[in-house]
Amino acid sequence: MNTPISEDDLHAHADGQLAPERQTQVEAWLAVHPEQRAQVDAWREQAAALHRQFDAVLDEPVPARLLPPPAADHWFDARKAAAVAWLMLGGVTGFFLRGETVQELQQPLAAMSSLPRQAAIAHAVFVPEVRHPVEVGADQEAHLVAWLSKRLGSELKPPQLEAAGYKLMGGRLLPGDSKKGVAQFMYENAARDRLTLYVQPDAPTADGTGFRYAREDGIDVFYWVDGRFGYALSGSTGRDDMLRLATLVYRQHDK
Repeated sequence: MNTPISEDDLHAHADGQLAPERQTQVEAWLAVHPEQRAQVDAWREQAAALHRQFDAVLDEPVPARLLPPPAADHWFDARKAAAVAWLMLGGVTGFFLRGETVQELQQPLAAMSSLPRQAAIAHAVFVPEVRHPVEVGADQEAHLVAWLSKRLGSELKPPQLEAAGYKLMGGRLLPGDSKKGVAQFMYENAARDRLTLYVQPDAPTADGTGFRYAREDGIDVFYWVDGRFGYALSGSTGRDDMLRLATLVYRQHDK
């Protein structure tokens, strides 16, 4: 008689840690439980995303401030440092895959990421969505703007991009560095190209307030800081086209 499939079995299956016989049993069980299979697939994608973002850290040298003084024991070599890094990554991955929310994880991740990086990640997550690309649609724009303005602590004005062929689809609230959260507005044109405008309250100004450009994993991001807000427009229609669109958005917020 087969042992019942547990949640631990599903996590181990997602991580590729099951013995062959048990893996076969779990695969057979998932074949008749589509909801659980979708959950396992989601865990695998989350783990892959974390590896894509953090694996490069393993190739970086250990910061000097973390190394022992020359007179200390020499056990802390590069291989042990790499092992520590892998354990840290495994801990973060396990924390994520054990069902903790994206909002809980976003706090430490946001501290490591720049404004364009955070905007590009949010863009990559929601732009492919077919049924739920936004949380509140443009048909409720007044409600959307009032809600996000209240949450971020200041009046927001989604830019008008109809002249460039883009219509507002709606927006959503995202986790951010503070309890206020971050706003994301999404736009789409007739060719189904989508743009997202990421609006972060209390944005750091260490990089200055000028109009800047970054390319994050194939996504073009133009970003700037105006007052207490940081803005980042993300899209994949090419740098020149994105510059045109970002300039239009920038000028509306710069008034």
